[in-house]
Amino acid sequence: MVELSIAEGKLMLCVIGADKLWALKSSLEIPLVHIAGVRADAEVARGCWHGIRLPGTNVPGVITAGTFYQDGKRVFWDVHHPERTIVIDLHDEHYNQLIIEVADPQAAINLIQTAL
Repeated sequence: MVELSIAEGKLMLCVIGADKLWALKSSLEIPLVHIAGVRADAEVARGCWHGIRLPGTNVPGVITAGTFYQDGKRVFWDVHHPERTIVIDLHDEHYNQLIIEVADPQAAINLIQTAL
């Protein structure tokens, strides 16, 4: 799971717990101006194919975490429970998308949209 906060014009993402190990990343900072959109999307996380894993972890039905390449896009994943998934679309960043699990998807979406 990922905890989100906004500070100094940036979206701060903190990967918590053992997910740091599975995702091989502990945090991300994304300038708000690089966020193209955010939405809840449980279905994207329920699929079996998340792309080519490099580096990261993928145990279908259990966890998808780390960097994946799919359809020419670089995507950061950290999801255990698809029903808590949000998708953050980016531009001019290392990643094209962030597909992450948060404690409260609607609160996370509201936080990001209010900051934009």
